[in-house]
Amino acid sequence: MKITSASYAGCAVDLEACPVSNLPEFAFVGRSNVGKSSLVNMLAEVKGLAKISGTPGKTKLINFFRINDRWTLVDLPGYGFAKVSKAQQAVFNEQVSNYLTGRENLKQVFALLDSQLEPLDTDLAFIDWLQQCKIPYSIIFTKTDRSADTKVISHEVQLMRALNDYGLKPNEVFKCSAKTKRGRGAIVNWIEGQLPKKPKKKQGKAIQLGWMKK
Repeated sequence: MKITSASYAGCAVDLEACPVSNLPEFAFVGRSNVGKSSLVNMLAEVKGLAKISGTPGKTKLINFFRINDRWTLVDLPGYGFAKVSKAQQAVFNEQVSNYLTGRENLKQVFALLDSQLEPLDTDLAFIDWLQQCKIPYSIIFTKTDRSADTKVISHEVQLMRALNDYGLKPNEVFKCSAKTKRGRGAIVNWIEGQLPKKPKKKQGKAIQLGWMKK
């Protein structure tokens, strides 16, 4: 898929405030500081589309980005160690869960995991919740450029073992780097495969001009 247009389409504090849309939505979510905003910018190939910060918990709203006028990329607030009060974090998590379970045009959730770390219980619990809610999901291993390939592979093996132990079955598992753009093609092409097919243009019959020669 070639990204020809990517634009901010609005934000919402909760499900009720989400913009009206009939476009398929693909949501990205993960623990705070997992590299979600960097990944969003890399996929859309628009620097600064999603705001990046070194402070965990920067994304506090559900953000919508219209891609190619065919689908919407949704940047969700992170869960985990955001530098906010526990009460605020609980609100964030409730916003995310309400969106994920109540948004009718949500087609896929991409759960982001940091490849620098061994599988965390918080991540596995979230993925388990997605599966229990019957929400289609895939997994993206982020920041693969920050560790040796052997370490990334080791953590991937541990993840696959944990998924098997818990009976978790993601649609796909992607390895990605926002810095090197590793995995970008695989992710956007996979999304394209989930989109409704464009109707083929009907070819009209050729106009017969023989009468002009008479």
